[in-house]
Amino acid sequence: MAPPTAAATATRWRAAAALLAFSLLAARSAAIYCDEDDCYDLLGVSQSANSSEIKRAYYRLSLKHHPDKNPDPESKKLFVKIANAYEILKDEATREQYDYAIAHPEEVFYNAARYYQAYYGHKTDPRAVLVGLLLILSGFQYFNQCTRYNQAVAMVKKTPAYKNRLRALELERSGGVTNKKKNQKQMDKKVEEELSKELELEIKGTEKPSLWDLVGVRFILLPYTFVKLLVWYGCWFWRYKVKQAPYSWEDAAYLTQRALSVPIDAWSNIDELTKEDLIKRRLWNKSNLDSYFMEMRKEHKRRR
Repeated sequence: MAPPTAAATATRWRAAAALLAFSLLAARSAAIYCDEDDCYDLLGVSQSANSSEIKRAYYRLSLKHHPDKNPDPESKKLFVKIANAYEILKDEATREQYDYAIAHPEEVFYNAARYYQAYYGHKTDPRAVLVGLLLILSGFQYFNQCTRYNQAVAMVKKTPAYKNRLRALELERSGGVTNKKKNQKQMDKKVEEELSKELELEIKGTEKPSLWDLVGVRFILLPYTFVKLLVWYGCWFWRYKVKQAPYSWEDAAYLTQRALSVPIDAWSNIDELTKEDLIKRRLWNKSNLDSYFMEMRKEHKRRR
C-alpha cells in the first residue's frame, strides 16, 4: 500500500483540527447554563422530572448546603451551583431551552443567543439601550468629524495661500517691519502656531466639529425642534397664505434657494448681486423657474 501523500496528510490534519474545534464548541453549548455540570445532576433528578420533583429536590439540598446551615466553603460553592440549576429548571421556557441545548449541542451560536436573550433581554431597560446607542453613535460621529477637520486643516496649512495669509498677519502685527536677522523662508514654529490661532479657516465641505450636530444632542432636542418647526409653519401660513403679505428678503431667499435646489453652503457663497437678481425673478413660481432654465440653456449654447 502506497504511503499517503503530503496533500492527503494535510487534509487529514485540517479535518481533525476542524473536528476538534467543533467538539469544543459543542461541549460549550450547554455549559453556558450550569458551567461544566449538568443542571439535572446538580439537583439529583432525571431529565423527565416534573416541576414538583425539581422543587422538592432543591429544598432538600438547600437544607443541607445553605451557608446558614453549613459553614463549609465548598458547601457554599455547591449551593451557588444548585441555586443556579434550580433557577434554570424551575422556569418552563429556560428549561426547554436547556433541554434543546443538550439535544442539539452542535447549534452553539443559536443556543448561546437564546440563553443571553432569556437572561439579559428582559433585564435590560430599553431606555438604557437607547441612551447607550446614542452615546456610542455620537462618540463615533464626533471622532470622525474631528479627524476629517484636522486632516483638512493640515492640508490647507500646506497651501501657498495659507502661508501668504500668515505672512500678511505677521507684517500687520509687526507694523510692516520684517525681521531681517532671520533671513529665512521658514517662519518660526512658535510664531506660526500663534498666528494660525488668529486665522479663521473656512474649509468648504468640512465643518468644524460641534456638539450641536451630534445625533444624540439632536435626538434630545427633537421635541423642541418639532415645536419650533410647527410654529414656523404656522407663522408662514398665517403671514403669506392668509394675510397675503409680500415675502421678506430672508423668506424670498429661502424660496429661491429651495427652488434652485442649491445647498445652503453653496447659496451662502453666491455674491449679493447675483442673489438679488435671482430673488427678483421670483423663481419659486414654476413658470418663472422654467423661463430661467430656458435662458440658461440658451446662454450655454451661445457660449459654446
